[in-house]
Amino acid sequence: MQPRCDALAARILKGAEARGFKIAAAESLTGGLLADAFVRIPGASDVFLGSAVTYDIHAKASVLGVDADLLNRKGAVYPEVARQMALRTSQLYRQPQYGDKVLGLSTTGVAGPGSDGDKPAGLVYIGISVPARSVADTRRTTTAELRLSGSREEVRRLTVLNVLQFVTQLTALTEE
Repeated sequence: MQPRCDALAARILKGAEARGFKIAAAESLTGGLLADAFVRIPGASDVFLGSAVTYDIHAKASVLGVDADLLNRKGAVYPEVARQMALRTSQLYRQPQYGDKVLGLSTTGVAGPGSDGDKPAGLVYIGISVPARSVADTRRTTTAELRLSGSREEVRRLTVLNVLQFVTQLTALTEE
């Protein structure tokens, strides 16, 4: 799985750099593994800005600005939470020199081994907030639900692979 992640991350970084995009992440269950997928690639610092590991529900609200009422009502493992995490991280890492060109990624879910209340192990939501490509375009922020199986570590690693694949599906960053 690692060679596949490395190849995808390298292609995403190259495509993002060619389009003037930067990349930032907000991670919960992956706890830094998504950031690692990018920083393993030489030259990643030209594109990858960082990752906010917000494992705690209150950190999601205070650090990222995810709606605290939503978190209290639905919990952290919910599609709208992943959507807000992706959008808020793109805003959190925005700098004047980058404009609104930060691609925001997010992960939230239950890695296991057991369930989290009514949410089974392997239930994961990933988010992506894609910058507008032109003045006529608008930012797109969306989520995907994953139902993964395996050990805690396998669920975490599969989440990273799925995020990288999700980026390639929703953007033209890896097209030659």
